[in-house]
Amino acid sequence: MSYSKKELADYRLKRANETIEEAALLMQAEHWNAVINRLYYACFYAVSAYLVLEEIHASTHAGTKIQFNKTLIKTELLNLEHRDLYDDLFNFRNKADYKDFTEFTREQVTPLLPQSQTFIQAISQLINKIE
Repeated sequence: MSYSKKELADYRLKRANETIEEAALLMQAEHWNAVINRLYYACFYAVSAYLVLEEIHASTHAGTKIQFNKTLIKTELLNLEHRDLYDDLFNFRNKADYKDFTEFTREQVTPLLPQSQTFIQAISQLINKIE
């Protein structure tokens, strides 16, 4: 079954919002590395939603990050704070998931939840302008 760009973008944006909720639940349980993973994926899903509407294909996480910077940062649709957050989450997620003995703390992770929520809201607003 094939889906329209809008259906796929809506699905990915829904995933972004669900994944933010997962991050909040994991935060309550103090699973900091898992929170990092969920925050990164929430932002990744939002970026992917935008890219699909613009018919921009990226087949890897690094490719998605490159297209994010090219399409949303260099054009100033989003600001450098958004870039910095996405870069940080990309790097933190790689450490949390793949580097042994990496342990994130409450102090490192807690501020990232509202920043990620703001990130997703900003992309949602851009998506609404396209639709």
